[in-house]
Amino acid sequence: MATVHNLRFPLMLFAAIGCGLIAGVFFAFSTFVMPALARLQPPQGIAAMQSINITAINPLFMIALFGTALACLFLAVSVLFKWQQSAAVYLLVASLLYLVGTIGVTIACNVPLNDALAIVKPESPEGANLWARYLTDWTFWNHVRTLVALVAAVLFAIALH
Repeated sequence: MATVHNLRFPLMLFAAIGCGLIAGVFFAFSTFVMPALARLQPPQGIAAMQSINITAINPLFMIALFGTALACLFLAVSVLFKWQQSAAVYLLVASLLYLVGTIGVTIACNVPLNDALAIVKPESPEGANLWARYLTDWTFWNHVRTLVALVAAVLFAIALH
């Protein structure tokens, strides 16, 4: 169990930084990327977002997004065996927030919207209709992911005390 204890601090630090990094990426999308894309004509906005969605699937972003999730999963499980520690509640809540509110929302909400956008023809009337809904729905769920990842980062930072 000494090895798990030795890993706890680096994992907490990695999770705090990872949550903050992901919150920052999502914040950028919520505050200026999506508003900029909304200013474009639907065919150009759709094509740009289709390209973004393809390039987002890269090793660095996937490591940040899912590596943070793995750290959170490990911390959530390990804290169940060390519940008496002062930071246990912060670690569990931060981990669950990130896993459910960031990864869960991404998989359940944002990815299906991305999948629907990926197959639409940018110049079609269906594309324009989908784009209008996409901008509203995707951005709403992105706001959720941003806020949850930020709160998780703060809770991990508190747990590091």
